[in-house]
Amino acid sequence: MENQKNKHLTYEQRSEIHRCLDCGMTFKAIAARIGKDPTTISKEVRKHLSFEESNVIHRDGNGQVLPPPVCPRLLKTPFVCNPCESKRRNCPFRKQKYNAKLAQREYETLLVQAREGVALNRVSFYEADRAITAGIRSGQHLYHILQCNDLRMSKTSAYRHLHKGNLSIAAIDMPRVVKFKPRKTLPSLYVPKAAKIGRTYADFLACIEENQISAWVEMDTVLGTIGGKLILTLHFTFCNFMAGILLSNRTAAETAEKILMLKKCFADEGMRFGDIIPFLLTDNGGEFADVFAFENDLTGTKETALFFCDPMQSCQKPKVEKNHTMFRDIVPKGHSFDSFTQETVNLIFSHVNSVKRKSLNGKTPFEVFAFAYSEQVAKLFGIRPIPAEAVCQSPKLLKQ
Repeated sequence: MENQKNKHLTYEQRSEIHRCLDCGMTFKAIAARIGKDPTTISKEVRKHLSFEESNVIHRDGNGQVLPPPVCPRLLKTPFVCNPCESKRRNCPFRKQKYNAKLAQREYETLLVQAREGVALNRVSFYEADRAITAGIRSGQHLYHILQCNDLRMSKTSAYRHLHKGNLSIAAIDMPRVVKFKPRKTLPSLYVPKAAKIGRTYADFLACIEENQISAWVEMDTVLGTIGGKLILTLHFTFCNFMAGILLSNRTAAETAEKILMLKKCFADEGMRFGDIIPFLLTDNGGEFADVFAFENDLTGTKETALFFCDPMQSCQKPKVEKNHTMFRDIVPKGHSFDSFTQETVNLIFSHVNSVKRKSLNGKTPFEVFAFAYSEQVAKLFGIRPIPAEAVCQSPKLLKQ
């Protein structure tokens, strides 16, 4: 069953738990079956127990009725009578079972109660308004007013009504509200859902399987300081060759402009960008929203297939993430790129691509890439070979 981490249990999953308990399966086995953690199964079972009293009456020596003893089997997992083999009707112990229907009903009731706000009618609102207004004009703080008058309104709700103009007082009457500036919010950067139709990670897996593709290019961005310049990275998975393009800002327009400039460089040399990068895999950053800038050539003909990883799944493009550590050896995190030029970026990645790799049997990414595509193509990406004795893989490179 598909893993649904951090999601609520469904009725089908609860029914499966019920059936598995009846068969005597362990929490670990049930968890593996429905794609959950064993702790989740344990909490679910113990939280939604249904009890059934025993028909057997226990008495002491004086004839006084005693509470039924606890069955020793219920002191250890799975804590329920579902898998009990005896099935005796006159069991001397109080029974406790897990029932999927009752568990689902309790869950839905709790869900409604948790999401149901406190009803505030017209009379209650006017009473709260009078109390808040009188308290503020007397120099009291809002929290103090709410606690003293036992109003059915939270502090957040009171501020919300204040900003909407529903209260008799204004923000100028509050001792602290006017001191705070509105919180600045940056526009969210993301790829629209429509742009990802036919370009999801599942589509990518189907594409490489259908075309028997074993290597592709992974794309990402490396950030300097917030709001400053950043670097677009292109990583060829078959040889760990990586090129970088300096971006002035993190917008789709800036990224598209730089990619089109790179395609023009290829066209000027009589080559097609799509012949070098036919398959491109990246994340959901808003800088990649202009999908046609990546997929189409200068005439508008599709030459590259662009795909997006699932949200928050950087593990789906692990090689580019891993190779960024080579870049960070030279430019540590927190270092600003604002003083960089494209020549600076080319120098950094020229040294990164000239480091001999164990995975390439002692060859450098530049050597393998140049063998596959030629040094001319590497030059179009701004990468040149660095002699082995001159390679510098530390911040000293930028000081030099």
